[in-house]
Amino acid sequence: MINTETVLKALEDVVDPELGYSVVELGLIYRVKVEGKRVEIDFTLTSFGCPLADLLTADIEAAVRSLHPAAEPVTTLVWDPPWGPERMNEEARLDLGYPV
Repeated sequence: MINTETVLKALEDVVDPELGYSVVELGLIYRVKVEGKRVEIDFTLTSFGCPLADLLTADIEAAVRSLHPAAEPVTTLVWDPPWGPERMNEEARLDLGYPV
């Protein structure tokens, strides 16, 4: 069964290739809503000009589909609130040189 927890667990495998951390660890996932086979995900990027938007969108959608072949991922790239390093988990902040 697909639920918020299983979606977030699957998204832990979606890694930002520039930073080497998952979209979950980086705090890029803002909202997950599951209604039957429809899975809505609001996410952001670390910067407005990030060239990885299409790649991360495809990877997020593939991660959702890996949970069930009938899953229907709906991704929305959002910019509000703006992403900041405080959204990262502690390990990522420390490793990337941000204060904890």
